[in-house]
Amino acid sequence: MQKYKNPNQHLIAPGHTACPGCGQLMSARLVLDACGSKTIIANATGCLEVTTTKYPTSSWKVPWVHSLFENPSAVASGILAALKQKGLDKEITVLAQGGDGSTFDIGFGLISGMWERKENILYVCYNTEVYSNTGYQASGATPLDANTTTTPPDKKSMGNAFIRKNMGEIAIAHGCVYVAQTTCGYPADIINKVKKALTFTGPKYLEILTTCIPGWGVENEMAVQMGKLAHKTGIYPVFEYYDDEYHVMKIPGEPLKVDEYLKLHKRFKHLFGNERGKEAIKQIQNIADKNIEKYNLK
Repeated sequence: MQKYKNPNQHLIAPGHTACPGCGQLMSARLVLDACGSKTIIANATGCLEVTTTKYPTSSWKVPWVHSLFENPSAVASGILAALKQKGLDKEITVLAQGGDGSTFDIGFGLISGMWERKENILYVCYNTEVYSNTGYQASGATPLDANTTTTPPDKKSMGNAFIRKNMGEIAIAHGCVYVAQTTCGYPADIINKVKKALTFTGPKYLEILTTCIPGWGVENEMAVQMGKLAHKTGIYPVFEYYDDEYHVMKIPGEPLKVDEYLKLHKRFKHLFGNERGKEAIKQIQNIADKNIEKYNLK
């Protein structure tokens, strides 16, 4: 991976208002630099939007369109249609972006339509596993038993009661030509996956697990560490899927137990020090073990 550039050389300029150490902003910078300056972005409402485009400023050095929560994919389809009309669709990359709320929940139907139409658009989900911008409510990507403002643990609940939606597999089922998952723990992998995705013509989906500092309850300097631990425990598989085949990033050595990851989050603090929590951790470990087996991560 090349050495860090002067901040003003990146296609996302400094001066945004994201949290110090934000995994999402770091990942978005890497994605856009890999796409290059001939890129047009349709960006959903969310943390990435509000922290980079507060009127009258913008951190984006490429054409950037703010869409509603639910429709960056539809806006991207319109942009692609206009580029085709002008004969520029082979020269310019169309990038649609959203968080997990936009992707897993509110915009799910329009994303499905974009994929069904086999449009040559790269969709990137910055998965913070929670509605980061609106107060840390649970989304379809929120892990089992996580404490959020809409899934607080109590005498009857250990937190979020649902297992997260697997958008990667849904993208594969739609016939996307390239599907991948990675984390903010692996900057070089983000760059490589974006560049790989752009070698394919058709619908492409990249999901990046991006640490939300306040939403997860971790320290500012922990984004990269948390991304790596999510992979090393098997909680979040890192893979590519293209030409009807998985290409996975193996876990180095023996997989870590999930409590090595969970204990660092404030949102999982309630799982430690009681018998109910021990049983919940066993359930989460079972999810990680199934991921390791399914994706052949060892």
